[in-house]
Amino acid sequence: MSQKRITLRPESDALLVVDVQNDFCPGGTLPVPGGDAVVPVINSLLRKGRWKLTVATRDWHPADHCSFQEQGGPWPPHCVAGTRGAEFHRDLDRARIQKIVSKATSREKDAYSGFEGTELRSLLREHGVTRTVVTGLATDYCVRATALDARRAGLEVVLVTDAIRAVEVKPGDAKKALTEMKTAGVTLVSSGEILG
Repeated sequence: MSQKRITLRPESDALLVVDVQNDFCPGGTLPVPGGDAVVPVINSLLRKGRWKLTVATRDWHPADHCSFQEQGGPWPPHCVAGTRGAEFHRDLDRARIQKIVSKATSREKDAYSGFEGTELRSLLREHGVTRTVVTGLATDYCVRATALDARRAGLEVVLVTDAIRAVEVKPGDAKKALTEMKTAGVTLVSSGEILG
């Protein structure tokens, strides 16, 4: 799956940690199978990598968010702002995350991408970021949307394949998402190919 070894550029690389929240991990209301397995890999990247910026995105929904089944949406209630389910996984090395970007914060608007309706693009621009290294949950939803929007914004994008997990609502969704990202110019690597 890997295309090439990546040498980090501390002057222009950002690590994006997408939605590693309790509700998307085992025991949460919308768990991604094996979702918590990304945490040690992400922590290694946070601790061993040299980054211009580290950013974590999070779903931060009102209690009556449009994506919830009670409101006619596809998902059970999850990541309600201020609840335990919306908190980052307890083992995630929060101390090394410099910025937090909240998304889908209004009742009537959903957002899978960390760029949609947020300050993420301007934040990356302010810090001189030209390449994003993407990790988190879930491969076939918020990771996919964030990576594709980063490409649309003109950024180089690297996806760390052992630091993501998929929902797989339909079998094959993960593979389809990876193919779509690769076709859009996203580079797929393992954490070992970044950290050496």
